[in-house]
Amino acid sequence: MSLTRPLSVSGGGVGLATSARPFSLSKVSSKKTSSKTSSPPGRMSKKPCMMTMTFPGGSRDPKIRNNAAATFEAAQQAGIKQQEVTADTEKWESRAEVFEYTSAANPTLNPISVYVHPPELHEVGPTRVIPFDLSDTLPTPYPATGPNLMSSFVRIDVGDSIDTTASATSQAFYVIRGSGTTKTDEGVIDWSEGDLFVLPASKTGTTVHSAVDGGAFGGAALYWVTDEPLLKYLGVSATEKRFEPTMFRREMMLNSVQDLADEKGAAGEELNRLGVLLGNEACPDTKTLTHVLWSLLNSIGPGIVQRAHRHNSIALDMAVYAKPGVYTMMGQALDENGEIVDPIRVDWVTGGVFVTPPGWWHAHYNESDETAWVLPMQDAGLYTYQRTLDIRFVDDEVANLKNGRIRGAAYEVTNKQYTNISCMLQKQLSDENAN
Repeated sequence: MSLTRPLSVSGGGVGLATSARPFSLSKVSSKKTSSKTSSPPGRMSKKPCMMTMTFPGGSRDPKIRNNAAATFEAAQQAGIKQQEVTADTEKWESRAEVFEYTSAANPTLNPISVYVHPPELHEVGPTRVIPFDLSDTLPTPYPATGPNLMSSFVRIDVGDSIDTTASATSQAFYVIRGSGTTKTDEGVIDWSEGDLFVLPASKTGTTVHSAVDGGAFGGAALYWVTDEPLLKYLGVSATEKRFEPTMFRREMMLNSVQDLADEKGAAGEELNRLGVLLGNEACPDTKTLTHVLWSLLNSIGPGIVQRAHRHNSIALDMAVYAKPGVYTMMGQALDENGEIVDPIRVDWVTGGVFVTPPGWWHAHYNESDETAWVLPMQDAGLYTYQRTLDIRFVDDEVANLKNGRIRGAAYEVTNKQYTNISCMLQKQLSDENAN
């Protein structure tokens, strides 16, 4: 993996939507119109070389004028000067903007591109946090890897300790290398390579990590992901713990994948996708790591191609283990055969992280002779709850297109109770109309 930088997109680059433009409303003519030519309330009236908007209760409505006068009179009685009220009102009005719908419905934002955070950053150097900060490209006035997530490497030399602080509802730590301990408001835990633990909002938001063993590079390394950018965007602080601290041991996760392989093998099922979603007892409906974070321990066997899929969440993919010849192809569109158009190739390197942009199609290839492992971190806990994740697999989409279908959402309507209620209401209305 190269140093953190955007990879060039072949085939013309990233397309941008038409820029929005402010939409101004022309003043309504003061000339009176006859009742024959006036428009119904809320409709546009048609005149040569002119278009006006007429609404009930407009600025010339006597009720509005009387209400405004009464408001100023009440303000004066309360000791508020009319000039004060006028100044504040004008200030509020000056902030209002309106846009023409078709050009502004899909506003142009800075695209999220493909970036890598190479393992060399945490393999050498002193104890420190190494942020994967893409705030200049998003842009945001605070550190961020994606709109909702911030990821970093944490290197801890043997015998050292380091504090990590985040104003977040969810923090996840995956142990890339080494072993040690972490002290939190919730208690002290030990960890070793391949473990993963998540922390909820806390009083201080501070954790202290200490390294006991540093593995081959003389220092332990953690992959740290938080939802702090989401809170920064909303202008809020985490005040409530939404789940309990949770630990996923390496052995438990690997055994779960092996059990899955045994079950599928015994049933004669294809072993193309072998992975386990990491859930939390506090998130039984979304089946996600936390209410915001989502993660998967995914394996891809030698010679396997995992066909393309896409989702609306961003993915910050940690290559847990990969020999040369393992890579991801990604792009924004598919051809008629389900192949990615003008794909970008990102090679997996053990201990490195890369960004899969939201909505992009991506497929994984293993041309090596060993099983490769990847641990993506996503904001898909939030998307799943909002019913907007919209994960799609290429074979399903190609089949739909061949059948002349384009889906609006990638899930079925399953709320039978609502469906039954709707049918009952329709029958009731039909009966009332009949009577």
